[in-house]
Amino acid sequence: MVAILAVAAFGLAASGVASYLVQRRGVLTAVDAQLLHTVPNLQTIAAGKTTTAPLTTVDAVLRVAMQQIIPAANESVLGFVDGEPALVPAVNLPFRLDEDSTLVARIVREANPTHVVIGTATRTQSTLGTLRYLIVPVQLAGDPHTGWYVAAFDLDAELASVARSFQTYIRVALVALALVGLVASLASGRLLRPIRLLREAAASSSNAADLTARIPVTGSDDLSELATAINSMFDRLQDSAISQRRLLSDVGHELKTPITIIRGHLELLDAGNVTEVDATRALAIDELDRMSTLVSDISLLAASRAPHFVKRTEVDLEIFTADVGAKASALDPTRTWTVESDSGRALVDAVHITQALLQLADNAVKYSTPGARIVITAEISEAEARQWLNLSVRDSGPGIPPDEQSRIFQRFSRLDSSRSTEGTGLGLSIVAAIAEAHGGTVLLSDAPGQGSKFTIRIPLVTVTQPATAS
Repeated sequence: MVAILAVAAFGLAASGVASYLVQRRGVLTAVDAQLLHTVPNLQTIAAGKTTTAPLTTVDAVLRVAMQQIIPAANESVLGFVDGEPALVPAVNLPFRLDEDSTLVARIVREANPTHVVIGTATRTQSTLGTLRYLIVPVQLAGDPHTGWYVAAFDLDAELASVARSFQTYIRVALVALALVGLVASLASGRLLRPIRLLREAAASSSNAADLTARIPVTGSDDLSELATAINSMFDRLQDSAISQRRLLSDVGHELKTPITIIRGHLELLDAGNVTEVDATRALAIDELDRMSTLVSDISLLAASRAPHFVKRTEVDLEIFTADVGAKASALDPTRTWTVESDSGRALVDAVHITQALLQLADNAVKYSTPGARIVITAEISEAEARQWLNLSVRDSGPGIPPDEQSRIFQRFSRLDSSRSTEGTGLGLSIVAAIAEAHGGTVLLSDAPGQGSKFTIRIPLVTVTQPATAS
């Protein structure tokens, strides 16, 4: 706001000074023109063209000039004969030149018998004020006397209207500047309000326990869009904080069970009983392996949010799907494994996509009907004006109850019917994280009694397209 006022003040001052100087120059030019107009008038009078009888003396010419040349409102005239003030017009003059002895001496000193002289006397050089004067020599053949016709304008009086106009301008400019300041203050307050609210919201959200503050959004300007973006950031931060707290709670709960089991058996262990020692050792190793698997899964979930988690390589879909099918068949050799794939090539993180498909295959082995066929497919589809790569695992199991489908991708979430099945409850969360890291998602097609189909749906990226990871 200070910058706006400074620029406005500079602009108003510059325009005011420029206007004053232009008007002042116009007045001074008009004064000079009016003074110089006296010269041809005197020449006409001296030639005897304005009288019936010819003028033969300098005194006569000056007397006629005093009668016929009428001074202007702020003008005074004086006739000199042989260097002495001699004649004044018979009219009321605004000031008398002959009353200023210093000015008279200046005129006598500057007068030239052959040339017209024009000059300016300042306040320090004349008691009458600032004067612009003209000295016209008057000489006639046959007359030994020398005369001067002196005309002078009071510049202070002539410029008074310009000064009053400038003073009026100053008052108007000050009022305008005050209005500019008021409008700028109101406008800046309105424009900066979202930023102030943003600062207050950021300050109130510095405590990780409170991420609920939001900025009120009004209008559709750039600052409103910024406030909307900041609110979205706060939403993500709040979701992340909630997810973090939930993860810590879930991890604590999941680790508490094996730790309690190991501690209980160690406390009751009879060191002298070899059989009991061996059994406790085997149990502790099993629980530690389960905790190690849990930590690895949690580390993978955390790493999936890193910018460079996805490392794409080019794969042949038919070969890649066949390799995944061969690895999956080792999970349960008694089943029939079917691999179906479209031909083509794609850029994917083969390691993590393989991990996700094997996780889905492991779930299909655990939860579907024993001995039933499992199908692994890779299809290329087109939707939403782009191509998609669909990697699916379909089983023939009992399916997933509709009321359970909305939460199976949550961390540590397990179906009631699978509580006795070994696992950490992070499998589908890992699959979803890998899909999201590729810019895609996981879809579930399920019909009770007819099996489930989990599909990793990611944008198809080829060597001719930029390979980006979400």
